Amino acid sequence: MKGELLEAERVHSIVGAFYMVYNYYGYGLSEAIYAGALEYELIDRGHEVVRELLVAVSYKGRHVGWQRLDMVVDSAVVVENKATEKLSPAARPQLISYLRATQFEVGVLLHFGPQPKFYRFIDFPKRSRKLIRARSSNSCPLELESTSGEAT
Repeated sequence: MKGELLEAERVHSIVGAFYMVYNYYGYGLSEAIYAGALEYELIDRGHEVVRELLVAVSYKGRHVGWQRLDMVVDSAVVVENKATEKLSPAARPQLISYLRATQFEVGVLLHFGPQPKFYRFIDFPKRSRKLIRARSSNSCPLELESTSGEAT
């Protein structure tokens, strides 16, 4: 396992699907069109795809809100699609933040720009978290971080 990339085969398939869609359409369409075509291409390759997935985000174990992810493939890889002429400097940190705020370890940024480009990101190892039910005024489940394998 040492030296192997996390989710290497899955990311390879996602990037292959990205280039298939890009080569079919070229540059200039909306992000929604590329995302729809990418979804079909990934499904045709045997992947499970969820678009516009809402995920819970917590702060110090307390639920603070929901974040919408463009696409999640096989419940394992976050895919963020961009269809702009130039990739915003905020695009990379945005995906890294998504990974840090969720249980996902691998993310892929796909830029359907004048020249197709992709970027792979990881957030590994993840911090260990335990969900517990606590008595609180908002009665939300709490996540407690645990650095050891012991219950907190």
